[in-house]
Amino acid sequence: MATLRDIRRRIKSVKKTSQITKAMQMVAAARLRRMQESLNNAQPYSQKMEGVVAALSSRVDRSLHPFFEEREGTRKLELVVVSTDRGLCGGLNTNLFRRVEIFLKENRERYQEIRLYLIGQKSRDYFRRRQGNIKATKTHLLGGKVDFGIVVPIAQELISSFLAGEAQEIGVFYNQFQSILTQRATYQGLLPIRANGSLDGEAGDHGLEYIYEPSLNELLTHLLPRYIEVQLYRIFLEAQTSEFAARMRAMDSATSNAHEMIDRLTLTYNRARQAAITKELMDIVNGAEALR
Repeated sequence: MATLRDIRRRIKSVKKTSQITKAMQMVAAARLRRMQESLNNAQPYSQKMEGVVAALSSRVDRSLHPFFEEREGTRKLELVVVSTDRGLCGGLNTNLFRRVEIFLKENRERYQEIRLYLIGQKSRDYFRRRQGNIKATKTHLLGGKVDFGIVVPIAQELISSFLAGEAQEIGVFYNQFQSILTQRATYQGLLPIRANGSLDGEAGDHGLEYIYEPSLNELLTHLLPRYIEVQLYRIFLEAQTSEFAARMRAMDSATSNAHEMIDRLTLTYNRARQAAITKELMDIVNGAEALR
């Protein structure tokens, strides 16, 4: 049975832990606010870029541009997995890796080869233990912020891999930030660029014809790599914002649990102290009775 000294030490230890988790929660909250601001600033640009690419690509023969090329035959997928470098963010990485594992299992027959391009230390450690087909790993890139200069070399490397025929498709798994309470593991195809709800022409042109200088094909040639860079930049922002939101909630939960544990330990300590005092009083009374 724990002594009063042991319980006091335990209470002191849990109080120190709660101070640490509270400080980490406050740091994560401050970084989350800054990252949300960056994400909110980047999203309109990303959406407008997608709209511009949609409007331009609807006016050209997409087969002339390799970024739109749907290649036949043997299919190889290069899968980018964007995780965190550090832990203490709840089940954020666990949910992401579970989705990736399901995707790999479901698409095993569809692709001849799936190579992993891992961003973040947690994804590197996870897939190394499972002996995945790893092409490259990048760790400690972000450090609490997302700089566009970090994204460009990665985007160029992925584009080069696609254009060289090393991969017929390139996709990204990341944690999409929906709210402070919700971050969803999401898959997004990067290359080839496929027509979707927005890539069928921009709704606001009303069928108007434009004269382009330089030519439309030349404009797309310069714009499409930039489009991939911007999309990857937004994905990194989403992943980093999700990390801070998850860490803030995890540390808040840890702090609350520590306070509850302190309350339980304090109650246990008071009961044990009361029992010890009662026992001492009984010993004194019994001793006095024996002296009569």
